Amino acid sequence: MTVETSSNRWLALPAWSIAFPVLGIIAIFLPLKSLGAAGTLAAIMVLIGSVIAAVHHAEVVAHRVGEPFGTLVLAVAVTVIEVSLIVSLMLSAGSDSSTLARDTVFAAIMLILNGIVGLCLLAGGLRHHEQRFTLRGVSAALCVLAAMSVLSLVLPNYTTSAGGAAYVPSQLVFVAVVSLILYGTFVMVQTVRHRDYFLPSDETPTHDTHAEPPDAGTAWIAFGILLVALVSVVLLAKTLAPTVEAAVLAAGLPLAVVGIIIAALVLAPESLAAFRAARRDRIQTSLNLALGSALATIGLTIPAVSVVSLTLGIPLVLGLDPKGLALLFLSLFVATITLGTGRTTVLHGVVHLVILAAYLFVTVVP
Repeated sequence: MTVETSSNRWLALPAWSIAFPVLGIIAIFLPLKSLGAAGTLAAIMVLIGSVIAAVHHAEVVAHRVGEPFGTLVLAVAVTVIEVSLIVSLMLSAGSDSSTLARDTVFAAIMLILNGIVGLCLLAGGLRHHEQRFTLRGVSAALCVLAAMSVLSLVLPNYTTSAGGAAYVPSQLVFVAVVSLILYGTFVMVQTVRHRDYFLPSDETPTHDTHAEPPDAGTAWIAFGILLVALVSVVLLAKTLAPTVEAAVLAAGLPLAVVGIIIAALVLAPESLAAFRAARRDRIQTSLNLALGSALATIGLTIPAVSVVSLTLGIPLVLGLDPKGLALLFLSLFVATITLGTGRTTVLHGVVHLVILAAYLFVTVVP
C-alpha cells in the first residue's frame, strides 16, 4: 500500500466524522463539567457529534458489506450506543432509574414503528405515489417484533412471582435468553437462509442505488474510527448522565422523557438514512433499517440491561402502564395492516405519524 493510497482513503471520510470521536476521547480527560454550563454544553455537543459520526462510519462499513448485512451493522452499532447511554443512567446515583430501560426501549419502538416508518411512508408516497416492498421480509420482522415486545414489556404486568411490573431473576434470565434467540434466528433468516426476503423486488435503478462501495482499506479505517466513536460515546455518556437526568427532573418533566431523548439521539442519523432511501424509491432499504433497529433494540438491549441489573442488583421494571400498553398494541396492529399488502401510500404514513404525536403528547401530559 502506498502512502498516497492510504492518504486517499482517509480523505474519503469527512473530516468531521474523524474529528468528533477524537474530540470525544480528549473531552473524557478534560474537566469540562467544572467549567459550568458552557463546559457541559460543549461535552453534550461532542457527544452528539460522536453519535452521528459512529453511525456514519457504520454506514460506510454497511455499504461495503452490502444488503442485508449492511442494515445489521447499522442496527448493532446503534444498539451499542443506546445500551451505553441506558446503563450510564442506570448507574448514576441519586434517582430512581428502575423504569429507564423500559422507557427507552418503548420510546425506541414508538419512534421507529411510527416515526421512522411513518416519515418514510409519507415522504415516499408524496414523491412516488405508491411504493412496493417484499412482503415476506417485513412480515417476518413484524412477527418477531410482536413476540419480543409482548414478552419484554407486557408479560411482566401479569406474572405473580414478583410484585409490580417486574420479573424475578429467573424470569428475567429467561426473557433475556429468549430475546437473544429470537433476534439471532431473525438475523440468520435475514442474512443466510432467506436473504432474498429482504432484498428489493423491483427497485428502480438509480446512480445512488449502484454507487461504488468503498474499498476494503477505507472500510477498515471507518471500522476503527467507529470503535473509537463508540468508546467516546460510552464514557461521555457516563460523565453526563447525572446532569441530563437532573435537568429533565428540574424542568418538571416525567423521567420517561429521558428515555425519549436517548432513543431520539441514537436513532436520528439512522432515521435520516431511512428517509433518504424512501425518497429515492428504496422503501425496502428504509423498512430494513427501521424494523431491524426495532428488533435489535429489544433483542440486544433487554439482555444487556438484564445482565447489569442482575450483576449490580439494580431494580428493573419492564412492564408498561395501561397507557403504554394501549399505544404499543395500537402501533403493532396498525403496522400489521399498513405493511400487510406490500404497497404503501401517503395515508399509511400519516396514520403512523399521528400515533407518534399521541405518544409524545401523553408522555409530556400524562
